[in-house]
Parts: sequence; C-alpha cells; structure tokens
Amino acid sequence: METRQPLVQSPNGAVELSNEEIARYSRHLIMPEVALDGQKKLKTARVLTVGTGGLGSPLALYLAAAGVGTLGVVDFDIVDESNLQRQIIHGTSDIGRPKIESARDRITDMNPNVKVEAYEEPLTSENALDIFKDYDIIVDGTDNFPTRYLVNDACVLLGKPNVYGSIFRFEGQASVFYAKEGPCYRCLYPEPPPPGLVPSCAEGGVLGILPGAIGTIQATETVKLILGIGEPLIGRLLLYDALGMSFRQMKLRKDPNCPVCGENPTVTELIDYQEFCGIPQANAQEAANQVPEISVQNLKQKLDNGESVNVLDVREPHEYEVANIGARLIPLGELPQRLVELDQDENFAVHCKTGGRSARAVKLLQDAGFQNVYNVKGGINAWSEEIDPSIPKY
Repeated sequence: METRQPLVQSPNGAVELSNEEIARYSRHLIMPEVALDGQKKLKTARVLTVGTGGLGSPLALYLAAAGVGTLGVVDFDIVDESNLQRQIIHGTSDIGRPKIESARDRITDMNPNVKVEAYEEPLTSENALDIFKDYDIIVDGTDNFPTRYLVNDACVLLGKPNVYGSIFRFEGQASVFYAKEGPCYRCLYPEPPPPGLVPSCAEGGVLGILPGAIGTIQATETVKLILGIGEPLIGRLLLYDALGMSFRQMKLRKDPNCPVCGENPTVTELIDYQEFCGIPQANAQEAANQVPEISVQNLKQKLDNGESVNVLDVREPHEYEVANIGARLIPLGELPQRLVELDQDENFAVHCKTGGRSARAVKLLQDAGFQNVYNVKGGINAWSEEIDPSIPKY
C-alpha cells in the first residue's frame, strides 16, 4: 500500500479514542494502514460536503461511519418526494423538512461522535472562502456548473483539495482536483457549456443507485487523503458506466495557462459564477424569445366550455405512459417532420412536463407559420397540482 503525506497530521496523543469508539472502529484498528494513529487522524479531520443530495447522501453517511470527527454540510433545499429515489440520507418522514436538518439527524444517529456543522444557506462568492477556510477537504456534491466552478476556485485560492463527483442517467465521474499536486477543475473544463445544453437530472433522469457508486468513491478518496494512503485520483478522471458496469480512466494534466491555478493566474478572487456560466444572458434571451402562454386553469376552462383547442403533448412516449391527460402525443424531436399532420388554422395548447420543451415546440410552430399556439405554463405537473391530483406528478 502506497504511503503519501496525509492531509491531517498525527494528533500526537492530544486526541484519544473512548472504549466505545475503539469498539465502533475495531475493523479499522486491526488494519495496519489505518490502525490507532489513522483513526485519530480521522477523528481530528474536518471535511466539508457541499450538498446533501444524491452524492452528498452516501458520502456524508460513510464519512460519518468512518469516524471523520467534524462534518460540515452546506445545503438550503427542502426534502421532496422525488429525492427519495436516490438521496438516502433523507426519509419519507422528512418530506418538507430542510435537507440540512434531516441530514444532521441522520448523521448523528449514524455516529453521535461526529460533530455536524450545518450551513443552511446558498454557497456564494461572498461566503465560500469563509466557510471553506477551516476545513481540510472540500467534497463537491453539487449538480450545477456555477457552483462547481465556485467550489473549484475557492479550493485553489485556499490550497484545499476538491473531491469531485458528477452523475447523469447511467454515467458518473470522479476525480480529486488539488492544485498543489495536480490539475484543477478548470484545467479539465476551461469553459462551461452553454446554459441548457447539458440537461439536469430533473430533466434527463438518473439511476437512483448511481450516486451511491460515485458518492462512495468520493468518500473513499476523502479517507485516503486524510490517512495519506493509496493513490488518490489526483491527475486522473474516473469514468463509470453503470449499464456496461465498466470503469475507465483519463489522465489529466495541469494546464500552465489555467486562469486560476496556472503559472500566471488571472482569477485571483472569486467572481460572479452565474455571469461566468452565462445564466443572466440566457435568461435575458429567454425573456426576449418569450412565447405566448396559457395557464392550466385557463386551458381547463376552455376545454370545459367546448372551445376548439388542440392539446399537444411533446414529451417522450415513456413519459406519456407515466402520466397523460389524453392529449395527442408528438415528441419534440419528431415535431419538425410531423408538422404536415397539423392544421395551421387551428388552435394549439402545447405542454410537456414543466414547460421548457413545450416552449421550444411553440417557437418551432410559430416559425413554421402557426398563429394560434400557446405554451401550457407549468406543463403536466401544474395540471396535476392545480387541476387533477389523480394525474401523477413525476
């Protein structure tokens, strides 16, 4: 087993384990790579997890079980029923609670020896450095590009390792970005993708088990860094394909021209990451291209009054099987080829799950010469919430 410089130095007798802790961690203590000294390092360690969602759930639970003495958790979301398919730190009884509270309760139940430091607030350029500075390792469990770049830059500026993970559908990635010893996130991804190009898990879905695989890899890397054992994923990107049950590696190199960790950095303080990722510009463009909308209440009233309205569903067939209101189904990807099936003189109300795809469909129809076409605001989920609760919300 390779030995490297641990991030947490030996406590030199200042930290002791109780008899209860010795019994709890006995399977660690009999391993020479951990032993008593290593378990004391874990107890001394301070680790911050950003997010208590799909990735944050398994990594926080396993770090707590391993005996990491202080766990910081950052989150300001509320537990939703749709979280429970993958966010195993939360339970059914937690629906509606702040995630930070249910995560803290679960961690404490897992291991009462762990001190939980909770930050129920958004991570921003104004507070990131102050939150990060007292932790040994930062673990990124976020799911959006502005926060990923924020976490990366804050870690580089503070000299902290960033244990990275990301997931989508059946695939995941993991690495350790540590500018002192290798590349950072910006070396791999110098520029963010255009807003909306990469769908979120809410839009594209994710296998519920996938974040467990990637989150436990992140937890493993964190423990290795604390103990100074093994070969961490510094300079390597691990790619996981759950369907093929395969792992691949990509070697990563430090970019000497990296704006934050390169030889002549130009990013020397935290910036506006919403702006950097083009979010305000995309929102402004979306507002400029606003399409006509109709509320679900207004649509229901028109249908009840017998008005001539063609309701068009542009979701995928497998979504239609989950929930539908009897509308005609033409998936968005097929719409350009099937415009000949629709009469331009008729009225159309177009819906999808929440309104994004249907807005694009309305724009497509308008460009093709359709005049009386409206986007159903909030999509079928709004119909479920406001009109017919018997329609499943997914």
